[in-house]
Amino acid sequence: MTTHAVRRLGVEEEFQLIDLGTRRLTPRAPELLAMLPGHYVEELQRCVVETNSGVTGALDELQADLADRRRVLVDTAESIGVGVVAAGSVPLVLPSEISVSSTPRYRQMLQDYQLLAREQLICGTQFHVDVRDRDEAIAIGNQLTGHLPTLLAISASSPFWATGEDTGYASNRAMMFQQLPTAGLPFQFETWAEYERYVDDLLVTGVIDELKEVRWDLRPAPHLGTLEVRVCDGVPTLHEIGALTALTQCLLVHLDDRLTDGGTIPTLPPWHVQENKWRTARYGMDAIIILDARNRERLVTDELHDLLERLAPIARRLGCSDELAAVEDIIRVGASYQRQQAVAAAHDGDLVEVTRSLVSEMRAGRPAGT
Repeated sequence: MTTHAVRRLGVEEEFQLIDLGTRRLTPRAPELLAMLPGHYVEELQRCVVETNSGVTGALDELQADLADRRRVLVDTAESIGVGVVAAGSVPLVLPSEISVSSTPRYRQMLQDYQLLAREQLICGTQFHVDVRDRDEAIAIGNQLTGHLPTLLAISASSPFWATGEDTGYASNRAMMFQQLPTAGLPFQFETWAEYERYVDDLLVTGVIDELKEVRWDLRPAPHLGTLEVRVCDGVPTLHEIGALTALTQCLLVHLDDRLTDGGTIPTLPPWHVQENKWRTARYGMDAIIILDARNRERLVTDELHDLLERLAPIARRLGCSDELAAVEDIIRVGASYQRQQAVAAAHDGDLVEVTRSLVSEMRAGRPAGT
């Protein structure tokens, strides 16, 4: 069997800034960015900072890089009384205190999208994994789309909205973000040329002004030679980042191997993927997902256990067995939305305690109980 290991990795992380006195979102990104190295950048909202990891060939190197970037960000922020949270949303904010960043790109988004732009008080995590060429990006992307709801369930970390209410969703961020034009699940294309014609149509008709405005949950990144998985909420801990990166990497290698060996992988019908995304956004780890075109269904965590067994040989080959096994830790101790709900329940619904727990997890690097 011919195999093609997919090894080049990168992660983009978005972090929300919290006033350590009030535990509310604070728009101090410009002040903080002036104190940080250049690989930290602004985002749509002034309460958010983004950092992009280096590109590396091994997951342990990536983890070390991310750990260093998180440490520098946390230490610098705390020096000015600001806490850092990596989660899809945080539960406390005064809208009058928050504003959109001043760069032309973000001001244009505000002009175009109005309320939708102002409501994007959310953070996500993007995983880049290397692919060999553009046609393979299309082929693997079509197959990987069916796994996006599972990745969303594991990463779900936005049960509470900025107004302090329980949304009833494990990932309210997923629902908020897909309201933007060209956001949400990707279309499935047969060839790269078909994808290029689609992008050209968007550019000619003014739907987008540049390729990065295609905001799908999974998209090709031609300038990097990667597939970019964008469905995940902000991930609170470094331990969980490692688990999700390993799972994403192993999934792509598994699909690459199947295609290289001439195998066929049934593509889940788009309407099933859409339903599965809603179910995992709503119910998270308790979602019952649709498995195939025959409408068989299964609890997402049961399907995930079997998936981890199938991917274990690939993880050994790539040297990321420990990180892949950490997905079981998330199942055992609960995804972030479950941990947040547990903290709220233990403190009579006090969302200040929820925010405090998110700040603590960011600094500790591991969920409580792992």
